Amino acid sequence: MKPDKNYYITTAIAYTSAKPHIGNVYEIVLTDSIARFKRAQGYNVYFQTGTDEHGQKIEEYAKNAGRTPKEHVDEISSIIRNIFDDMNISYDHFIRTTDEYHKEQVQKVFKKLLDKGDLYKGVYEGWYCQSCEAYYSEVQLEEEGICPVCGAQLIFQEEESYFFKLSEYQDRLIKHIEANPEFIQPESRKNEMIQNFLKEPLYDLAVTRTSFEWGIPVEFDEKHIVYVWIDALINYITGLGFDIDGNHGEKFNEFWPADVHVIGKDILRFHTIYWPILLMALDIELPKQIFGHPWLLVNDGKMSKSKGNVLYTDELVDVFGVDAVRYIMLREMPFERDGHISYESMIERINTDLANITGNLVNRTIAMTNKYFDGVISVNDVYEEIDRELIQMAEQTTKKVIESMNNLRVQDAIKHIIELFRRSNKYIDETTPWVLAKDESKQDRLQTVLYNLLESIRIGAVLLQSFIPETADKILNQLNTDQRSMDSVMQFGQYPLNNRVIEKPEVLFKRLDIEETLKLFEKEEPFIKEDDMISFEEFSKLDMRTGKIISGEKHPNADKLYVLKVDIGETIIQVVSGLVDHFELRDLIGKEVVVVVNLKPANLRGVESNGMILAAKDNKKMTLVTAPNINLGTKIS
Repeated sequence: MKPDKNYYITTAIAYTSAKPHIGNVYEIVLTDSIARFKRAQGYNVYFQTGTDEHGQKIEEYAKNAGRTPKEHVDEISSIIRNIFDDMNISYDHFIRTTDEYHKEQVQKVFKKLLDKGDLYKGVYEGWYCQSCEAYYSEVQLEEEGICPVCGAQLIFQEEESYFFKLSEYQDRLIKHIEANPEFIQPESRKNEMIQNFLKEPLYDLAVTRTSFEWGIPVEFDEKHIVYVWIDALINYITGLGFDIDGNHGEKFNEFWPADVHVIGKDILRFHTIYWPILLMALDIELPKQIFGHPWLLVNDGKMSKSKGNVLYTDELVDVFGVDAVRYIMLREMPFERDGHISYESMIERINTDLANITGNLVNRTIAMTNKYFDGVISVNDVYEEIDRELIQMAEQTTKKVIESMNNLRVQDAIKHIIELFRRSNKYIDETTPWVLAKDESKQDRLQTVLYNLLESIRIGAVLLQSFIPETADKILNQLNTDQRSMDSVMQFGQYPLNNRVIEKPEVLFKRLDIEETLKLFEKEEPFIKEDDMISFEEFSKLDMRTGKIISGEKHPNADKLYVLKVDIGETIIQVVSGLVDHFELRDLIGKEVVVVVNLKPANLRGVESNGMILAAKDNKKMTLVTAPNINLGTKIS
């Protein structure tokens, strides 16, 4: 039985196709902030993340890179983990779907489902998105042949597969959702799942593939690979030591069911339909909640390499720092709607919230405490009515932050803290400490004002620990206080009297000059654009051979073209080539050349051409590519 104070939270496991961008990393930072806050509230938290390492895309990426799939996922998984570590993520377990224990349990789960009659063998025929690794029915398509999620071209496939009987559990799932209104959040996501998928009969789900090899094989039918919807989804229980035979590890008994799965809205269907039905089939308790967060967009568009708008966290951290990037992610992403960022908006947010509101408040307060009282406040009881609003707001901020975090509204929680700091800055202007300092009779009042500021800063910093932990610690260190627990911010007045603040305040965030900062992100145009790159497989299709031009003539219908006969050893081919402006015909005869010989025949102004002679041309001259002293017909590789 899971103890009440145990809290299990997960992210979706990251796909190991390539280095993740800021939109991918947002999810782990969001989940980290929730996990940290729960720990601060006294929960025994287990926070799991990891990498999803099987599938057709992985196999193709590896093949194109000239290495094995395992070598590929080892590298990308390491990159992902390093990014998480660099972003100060406090995960407890990092699972990989290539872990031996996970693979063993996937095979056992598959056999269990088959033995129970929940699986059957058939043939899948329909639309498949290789990018999303998802199947779509005709009714799910908004445009024929186009993926409704990512916009990629769909492939119509026919493939033998084992199918999972989703339909057998549909009514039970609907009843569970109705009986547990918090099961799918936000509410709009729940409505989307019900209206778009559960109102109509569910199609049985293809859960194996035979068209590629990189995956976990079905033990008793090894041409089949267990597909992602079983392989990836059960990481949430195998990571806790789940065992299909009932010999569970301690953590499974201590932490399952999960308190919340944090996932992107694009994979909501798989987590709110396939995953709970899979658990029902295995007689395992369902997770308490699935939260489908929105997307983090650059300007108004989803990030993609083809658009050239991809932002990577390491590049942002190099300029802004870890906590600033964490703050931007969490502050700019609403609970339900997509968030929007740009370089300009990030710079503005850092300057406003972090440098001006937060940094200036801490700096001014520490400086005044040192200037007027040598860093030590010994009196805090000379109150005036103007103090009441700040004190009440500080106490209410704690309650509001707790309420927001209980509802996973992280952006709202951060806003409440910044509003407290904003109000504290206004309090300085209202109380004018520099005026009080000139009046000897107002010294106790001045101490009280500064105490209220120090305490408000302390409360805000304690609450910030879950979101920008390094900055929060810097603030609390400058206050020189050990009062850092959640219990200490439930009531105003816990900052100790006769406590010396740090002598010289540390600048938390420097103001950024927009033009100078934008220059740091300027990139040189790549030598070759990614869209123009070809794979090793594509390159290997080119058949280039050594040859010799043995005869030629001017093209009868084109002044700038020659019609050349090229001996490539076993045969002679005809090539129409645009060399007239660069070579006299007599200079070409007898030339050794390199020819692409497997081009489809092309009709050029009425004459057939069966290849292409390779040449290099700069702004001065053209030179033919040669391979001298090599037998004619030798293949270039």
